[in-house]
Amino acid sequence: MKQRLRDQIRGLDPVRDHQRIVYLDVCFEFPFDTTRALEFALFRTYCVPDISALLDRTGEFGRCPQKRYDDTDLIISEMMEWGYDSARGSAALARMNRIHSHFRIANEDFLYVLSTFVFEPIRWNARFGWRTMCEQERLALFYFWREVGERMGIREIPKTCAAFERYNVEYEHTHFMFAESNRRIGTATRELFASWFPALLRPVVRHVIYALLDEPVRHAFDFPKPLPGLRATVVGALRLRALALRFMPARRQPRLRTQMTHPSYPAGYQLDQIGPAYMTQAKSPPSDPQA
Repeated sequence: MKQRLRDQIRGLDPVRDHQRIVYLDVCFEFPFDTTRALEFALFRTYCVPDISALLDRTGEFGRCPQKRYDDTDLIISEMMEWGYDSARGSAALARMNRIHSHFRIANEDFLYVLSTFVFEPIRWNARFGWRTMCEQERLALFYFWREVGERMGIREIPKTCAAFERYNVEYEHTHFMFAESNRRIGTATRELFASWFPALLRPVVRHVIYALLDEPVRHAFDFPKPLPGLRATVVGALRLRALALRFMPARRQPRLRTQMTHPSYPAGYQLDQIGPAYMTQAKSPPSDPQA
């Protein structure tokens, strides 16, 4: 089954079939890895003072960090699981554009955030995946998010995956620096992640987070160094998990985050509930599935 799915992906065209490839990876091949990678992708964006300052001014991270997380998770998941061309995916994209329209955001910052959705899953997979993504999968992420970016009105998106990665690296080199707004948003996010665990474990969870952040990110937040030896332990544990997964049977049903219960929406969510409080109203999202 695993080999059949891998062969199916390799037989798809990353330009024409990128929505299908992304669906298979997110829902069957790498569901855990994609979620963790995108969590840390968002962490990286908070290292940019212009981005963190905007988020800080909204007050959302201070008032309702779990809802802010759930809203981001659900909008991204609607597009990746159902496809941006589906009724659900296109409605989620329209909702995201409406939310963003209330803020003045520089094109270069939009472009950087978009790049993290391409390259952080690829980098996480290279370190911790149970198998390495093939070229079709890496290119599918690029073409998927490139098309989403164009529908967001982002300008000057690089034409190739390699050029986009160069932009990502150069932007981080230029823009990553410490700011108090970074620290506030980073701390709120760290505490949100820690809150998912029992109180006795939270100090260790904080250091696990530090262990998974590279030095430019840690310095931009002014986070402390992880406990001695913990980085090697965390990396070793994730690689051991990857090794174990190689011998596990293939997933037979898709893992859909859009069908899970989220803390902010215990009774299920409606698309117009997503976003800041002043924008919410009751309206159900469409419900047709992507194959």
